[in-house]
Amino acid sequence: MSIRLAERPPLARDNNSGEGVLRPKKKRGPKPKPVVEFPEALAGEWVDPPSFPEALALHMKRHGDTCNHLHRAIIRPGDKTDRKTIQTWVAGLKSPGTIESLSVLERIERRYRLPAGYFQGKLDHSGRAAARPAISKFTATERRRLAWHLPRDFAKRPKREREEILGWVRSVIIEGATDYRRFQREATQQRFSLRFPGIESRGRVPRDRGSESVDEGDPDGASRRPGRDAPPHLQHEVERLIAFKTSSLAPSGLLRQGMWGEETASQKLEHLGLLFGALRSPPDSEVKGCGVPVDRLCLAMLLFPAVWDWYLHWREDRRGFYTSWEINMLDFALSLARDKTGWMRQHPGLADALHPVPGLISSEDIDEARREWDAVCDRFTTYALNRKKDVQRVAKVHRDPFEPILPILEAESPVGEYRKITEEILERMPSARRYPKAAAEAARAFLMLRFGLHLGLRQKNLRQLRFCVRGGRHTSEKQLERLKCGELRWNDLSGGWEVFIPAVAFKNASSSFFSRKPYRLLLPDLGRLYEFIDLYLERDRQILLGGAEDPETFFVKSAKLTTKNAAYSQTGFYEAWRLTIQRYGIYNPYTGRGAIKGLLPHGPHNVRDVLATHVLKKTGSYEQAGYAIQDSPEIVAKHYGRFFPQDKSALAAVVLNEAWAA
Repeated sequence: MSIRLAERPPLARDNNSGEGVLRPKKKRGPKPKPVVEFPEALAGEWVDPPSFPEALALHMKRHGDTCNHLHRAIIRPGDKTDRKTIQTWVAGLKSPGTIESLSVLERIERRYRLPAGYFQGKLDHSGRAAARPAISKFTATERRRLAWHLPRDFAKRPKREREEILGWVRSVIIEGATDYRRFQREATQQRFSLRFPGIESRGRVPRDRGSESVDEGDPDGASRRPGRDAPPHLQHEVERLIAFKTSSLAPSGLLRQGMWGEETASQKLEHLGLLFGALRSPPDSEVKGCGVPVDRLCLAMLLFPAVWDWYLHWREDRRGFYTSWEINMLDFALSLARDKTGWMRQHPGLADALHPVPGLISSEDIDEARREWDAVCDRFTTYALNRKKDVQRVAKVHRDPFEPILPILEAESPVGEYRKITEEILERMPSARRYPKAAAEAARAFLMLRFGLHLGLRQKNLRQLRFCVRGGRHTSEKQLERLKCGELRWNDLSGGWEVFIPAVAFKNASSSFFSRKPYRLLLPDLGRLYEFIDLYLERDRQILLGGAEDPETFFVKSAKLTTKNAAYSQTGFYEAWRLTIQRYGIYNPYTGRGAIKGLLPHGPHNVRDVLATHVLKKTGSYEQAGYAIQDSPEIVAKHYGRFFPQDKSALAAVVLNEAWAA
């Protein structure tokens, strides 16, 4: 095996030495240019280039620096940045992105006596945060969430200031800083809800959850531990109930009042899982449940007042007061026991699954239920109606839906204020050439918010919106009715993008707003909306899909190697919207990023509040506000729109002041 020896510098004989000593041969050519800390710039005017590579090349030329000489002037012992890195920056092949690279940029700015942040302001937005050793003590998930919201000089700041910044970011941006969000965060740590995998796997209802049973950090891990599944007989009963309420026609021989859609069925399944999970949990556990053996859980238990008294008091102890949750649960139980149309009322055989539960259900109660099922249902109905009135008198509102968006609702133009978030996204849009996936995600976030502001749709309709490319064949209305979703399509007559949604796809399909007619709206060609729709369909959507199966919806998730279906779930779409607000909506005083001071994280449903409030401020009409969000004036007055007294007075003053102007 041949071994290559390192080349030695050529040697020359020293003739001045009597002994003929060989010394290293001196390098030919000019001597290296001496390093000056602050070189003088060439005289003359110069035009500030817009891009980072051009700006760096210009100032190097103005100050007589080459890449090698600049490297010698700014690099310190231990630095990993070499001269080739600077060459790639000048050529535009790479750009600084690490903390060390950004520190080198600061030294170059200081050497050329440029304003602080001059070069950083010209960098392409990468759509990702630089790694920060100062937060290495946190988990990888926490580091990803925190790094985006920390200033570039975070590591250089005093420890006390770093702790202050971290505390603000975690409480305001990550957690939301409201009482309800704090309660929800603590509640999600206790996974006690029972699952119904047999029902979910058959596609009866979606898999995602939306309340206390959700573990956002580990949805597929600890929350699926053995023993959390409902017993087979309870799963069978619940499956029959859901089939009864979701089938197109009531089963033969049974009566039914109303039916459930997919979302309602998912919600009821979740609520039952929480109720039975609380009953099953041991009393000495963190949940402080009732400790009912899992094999004794059944739907017939819901007809006994003692069970509900325990559950209602457990809910009160857990939260500190009653809310509309308990009222809704009692309404749900009342519908099951309703005379003639209640599902449980029509199935007396459910009593066969009852077993004695100390303190809740006695053997005598079971015998009576098997003999006089209707009498038990009647007695429960009387109890539930009275208990519902009791809870209504003392119930409190735990979550103020307007609290996260109050700065927007209090603005003179709520829609104009919310629009600032979309403008912030455009301003910080990553380079599609250098960061294609980050740019695609930013474009998706921009379109999410713009569609929400123009359409005022509920999350479900926005999330399930399909699309038809220009020149493509539109999906028929009948097919969309069968799918219960809408479509974005190009309208040749109007020359614009149109959203078409059949009335049956809406939660309030029976509302007077629709009168069984489909919803149509031509999107305005404003604020680069059409430009980004075209780019998203031509380029960005395919980048986001990767190799995942196409769900044929307009909005798709960012597919990973393990992603099988790129369709958004209810929780996933909410989190995507919330992440957009965290990154672009909430003003961060430590970084200067973010559009609106005082804003808090929120989901897509709050946009409906923004639209309704905007119309109310401008017109004072609940009817016109209902037009903006496809709802009736009564619903708008009850649930949407923050119509402040000063706004009402201002509208009246406009009319009254006309008398003085005459």
